[in-house]
Formats: sequence, C-alpha cells, structure tokens
Amino acid sequence: QVQLVESGGGLVQAGGSLRLSCAASGRTIDIYTMAWFRRAPGKEREFVSVIARSGGITDYADSVKGRFTISRDNANNTVYLQMGSLKPEDTAVYYCAADLAGYSSLFNSRPNKYIYWGQGTQVTVSS
Repeated sequence: QVQLVESGGGLVQAGGSLRLSCAASGRTIDIYTMAWFRRAPGKEREFVSVIARSGGITDYADSVKGRFTISRDNANNTVYLQMGSLKPEDTAVYYCAADLAGYSSLFNSRPNKYIYWGQGTQVTVSS
C-alpha cells in the first residue's frame, strides 16, 4: 500500500498563490491515479482535481478551473497542486488521494473511488 503526506498549506491573502505537495511512500505512484479533494467547514468532501498515471490527462472542478494546476513527478513520487488567484471560498482542508483503477471521467470526482488518503493540509484564504 501507499502512504500519502500533504504539505504546503497555510494562510494566504485573497489573490495569492500556494503550492501543495503530496509525497508518497511505500510504493511508486506511477501505478495510481492521483487526485486532490478538499473539505470546507460544515461541507462535504469536494473533488478538486485529478491526474492520470502518466500525467497526460487532467481534470478540474469548475470552481478551480483556470486557477489551479495539478501535476505529478513519478520519479520523485510526488503530486502537486499549484493554486493561484485564491479566493476565501477556497479555504478548506486539502487531501491527496490515490487509486489503483485507471482514469475514469465518470468516477474521478467520487471520493469512494480512492482507496488511499493523506491526512490533509489546511489552506486558509483571507479576504
């Protein structure tokens, strides 16, 4: 199995940027579809972005499209989420997730597709 550890969260002003990292250990991540989710206070866990095993295919929630970029470095077993033009509504705990199944447009946004999760990193955007 794989262990996932997120980092890079923090407090940032609206309009600012942050880069989240998800470092994997235990297995190489090139066999996993990787994704980011987030949970804001009082809300359900929400899909943010997904990247296929090779990195060649990505998808984003409409709320972050054009502002966030997901990428992966399989050689270094790390996935990234570059976040720009941050808004207060982006405030949430951000989670990294991994799944052995392939990229699936139909299921990528569903949390129950993913079998491995990190502990999360807090992102707070002030207005």
